[in-house]
This record gives sequence, structure tokens and C-alpha cells, in this order.
Amino acid sequence: MSHHNLFSALRAAFPADLSSTAVETTAPDGTPLFYTWGDLDRASARMANLLASLKLPEGSRVAVQVEKSVEAMVLYLATLRAGYVFLPLNTAYQSAEIEYFIGNAEPGVVVCTPGNFGWVSKIAFNQGTGHVFTLGDDRTGSLLERAAHHSDVHQPVQKSADDLAAILYTSGTTGRSKGAMLTHGNLLSNAVTLKDYWGWTATGGPDGRGDVLIHALPIFHVHGLFVAIHGALINGSKMIWFAKFDPKAVLAAMPRATVFMGVPTLYVRLLAEAGLTKDAAKNMRLFIAGSAPLLIETFTEWQRRTGHTILERYGMSETIMLTSNPYAADKRHAGQSERRGATVGFPLPGVGLRVVDDANKPLPVGEIGNIQVQGPNVFKGYWRMPEKTKEEFTADGWFKTGDVGKVDERDYVSIVGRSKDLIISGGYNVYPAEIEGYINDMPGVAESALVGVPHPDFGEVGVAVVIAKPGASLNPDAIVAQLKSQLANFKIPKKCFVVPELPRNTMGKVQKNLLREQHKGLFA
Repeated sequence: MSHHNLFSALRAAFPADLSSTAVETTAPDGTPLFYTWGDLDRASARMANLLASLKLPEGSRVAVQVEKSVEAMVLYLATLRAGYVFLPLNTAYQSAEIEYFIGNAEPGVVVCTPGNFGWVSKIAFNQGTGHVFTLGDDRTGSLLERAAHHSDVHQPVQKSADDLAAILYTSGTTGRSKGAMLTHGNLLSNAVTLKDYWGWTATGGPDGRGDVLIHALPIFHVHGLFVAIHGALINGSKMIWFAKFDPKAVLAAMPRATVFMGVPTLYVRLLAEAGLTKDAAKNMRLFIAGSAPLLIETFTEWQRRTGHTILERYGMSETIMLTSNPYAADKRHAGQSERRGATVGFPLPGVGLRVVDDANKPLPVGEIGNIQVQGPNVFKGYWRMPEKTKEEFTADGWFKTGDVGKVDERDYVSIVGRSKDLIISGGYNVYPAEIEGYINDMPGVAESALVGVPHPDFGEVGVAVVIAKPGASLNPDAIVAQLKSQLANFKIPKKCFVVPELPRNTMGKVQKNLLREQHKGLFA
């Protein structure tokens, strides 16, 4: 069996000088912190040895819900290195959600923040998890204490390209989350492709050592964990690491960096800073946006203010990156190098993309239909859901993304919407069926509908429209308050209305398009 452990490929790209800085960050108390490449290697070895000492079954999941820190990234690398499966969980998830994920994934290890240990460990031990560790964002916690007793030398476990490396939970439109299974091969193929396509370089740059990445994204989903971290590591590039996005601090870091990745909300917040000028961004090489649609106003205003054209790309939890606007001339498209606003560019090298009608027939250029994809980056299937997996792939092996879009005469792909009314708020997916389920369970509620409406900061937010049962009296603010105790903040509707009836078609189906139209100006 050939050796395909993703960690080994990332480790092979570390610079020869392991004493040089790999990550520059700031402790919660404001102290500057510097991690060398050798620090990343030794710390991940210690954690990998700790995991190995637990004698977990092969393929065990390591579920992690912690605040963003360099140590949290090291834990991800250690999990790969030890041959286990990394399971990142959004820090906003509450107990009902965590109970579902732990029950479904049956992890061998759970790592949580010290403050959540009480309730998380109770859920984990009740579900049969053998080991619960804590990890704080201030380099504290039982994980680091235990790892300190282990050797800082570790031989990465042999893995095949088809072995699982990570499971990412992505909610289904019918409510419950599905675990997308990503392999070492999926993740490595995408990292290698993007390194080349986005022109990552190991020379030049502000310190003579090549590209430097500003990392200001969360690390519990594809964008921050895989696209950003893999991009820097597989190029041996330094990261300037922010635990939380701070526009002024990011601006101050730009003269020492070359690459920035963000969701549209981050670009909107940077544009609100008077200090964002052509001079401030003159050392930067590339600004990348994704995870949600970028408004054309943001795209053009960024060009005007900085002289840079944002590169938009498109990906999913199930596929990592699929398409990208070109960084330089794209050899496959008559040397085209234009980054076009309101498009997500071309399918990446090795990725197939087609637009089909509901009968699965390919559509002509410019016609809107269902987007389907295939390639080495496409996931292995949904965790313990063989029927769902089968349903989401066509007979000839293409994955149905659930997105609706078109390909123009120049091969640029545009996403025009989502089947099933998915809402993308601040880069996070919100599935109306899940939130509606919680509202419908509340006393006095007969029915509810959640729709997405435009929002200047988040791109899109949820608005809940609720019908009361006969004789019941409902308070919209109380409904929102109850949801806040049950769900992650990004899922909470920004407005709630109690109405006598919902608009329906002749089949009795709620016409969400009419609700969206009715409320679209709420936050304008």
C-alpha cells in the first residue's frame, strides 16, 4: 500500500530551516507568540503519540469543539498523523446539537473547551466515548498537559488515499445533519491543485521566503481548516494567525502578508475601514472570497479602493473546492485570466462540472439548471447513510450539489441559487427545515416557514413567519429567545412575524418565494 497520509505530504513541504517562523499570532492577553516549523512538528508528534497511547480502534473519530488557536490546528495535524478521523464542530453548537453529533459519529475522543467540560463530558460518556480532553485558547487544558509527557518524535501512520481523514457535518434540507466523509486523497488532491492554480510561491514575498497568509477564518469548516491551512502548509508559507477577525488588525498585517481569504462579510467590514487604501494593500498578491455569494457592489468597491480584484471560488463540505476564477491565465480556456464578478470562474483542473435539467439531461450554454460535479476531491459519501449517499450520486457517478447555476459561452460558472431554499448567512449554511422543526415544537405553534432575505452585513439572514394554533397567543420575541437557548447563533432568525396564514399554492405547499418577496426590504 502506498503512503498517502495527508500529514506526510504537508510535513514534506515544511521549509528546510525548521527554526523559521511558521505561525505568528497573539495570546488572549496580547502577548505576541511565534511558532516555528519545528514547534508544529514536535507538538503534533506529542499529540499523535498521546492519541496512539489510547489504543483506539482503527478509524476512530476525534470530535473537536474548541475555540480557534494554533494548538487546535496542531490537534488536527496530530489526528491525521496518528491515522484517525478529525471531526470539527462549530463552536456555536449547543447541547442538543452536540448530543446528536456525538451519538451519530460515536467518537473515541472528544476535545472541548475547559468551560464546557461539565456538560460535554456528560453527553460524551453517556454516549460511550472513552476519552474527553479539554483545550483552551490560552494554551491550557488536559490535552496539552497529557501530551507533554509523550515523545516529540512520531512516525506518521500509513494511510491509503481512500482512507477517511475527516468528517464534516453538513445539515440536510430535511433537518438532521449528514456527515460528509473526506479522504486523505480528497484533501491532498485539492491542496495540490490549488497550490498551482492560485500561484502560491516559495520565493519573493515580504520576508523573501514567499507567500504569507493572513488566517482570520474559523477552523471548523472547509474554508478555514482545509483551503487556508492546507494552502499555507503545503507551500511552506508562514501564517499570520487571528483567533477572531478584527478588521484593523488585519489591515495592519497586510504589509507583511501576500494572501488573504475571507467570506463576503469580512470584505464588507474591511471596506468600512478608512485605512483600506491601495497603499495598505500594495504588498498583497491575492484576495480570495467564498462560502457565500459576494455582492457585485462589494467586488467593484474593493477594486476601486485597493486596486485588487477579488478572486471568487466555489466549494462545498462534500467536495472542498470545485471552481475558481483564474489567478493567472487559465491554459485550458484560451489563456483567459479575467476574474469576473458574480461568477465563480472555471472548474478546477481535474474537476468535471455539468448543468442538467430535472431529468438529468445536459443543458445548453447559458441555461440554468442543477449543478453536478465529479473529481478526485469529491467525498466518499455520508457517514452511515448509504441510502442518502446513493440518492445524491447519479447512475454515472456525478455528485448532485443541490446548487442551481449556469455556464456561459466563455465557460465561467455562475451560481444563481440553491435548490431546497438553503440560506447562507455570514458564510454559514442555515437549513430552514431544521429551524422550522424547533419552532413547530413550541407550544401554541401550528406551522412556521423560514426564508432568507438580503442583509448588508451577512449577505442573507433568516426571517421566521409563524402561524398560531386556534386560541393560542404567540410572542415573536419569545420564539426567538427560545431558539437562542437551543441553536447556534448563526441559525437564529433576525426577525419573527406571527401571521394568520401562510401563502400556499393549489397543492397546499407554502410559497416561500412570496414570503421572500414580501420581506426582502426588511434590512435594506
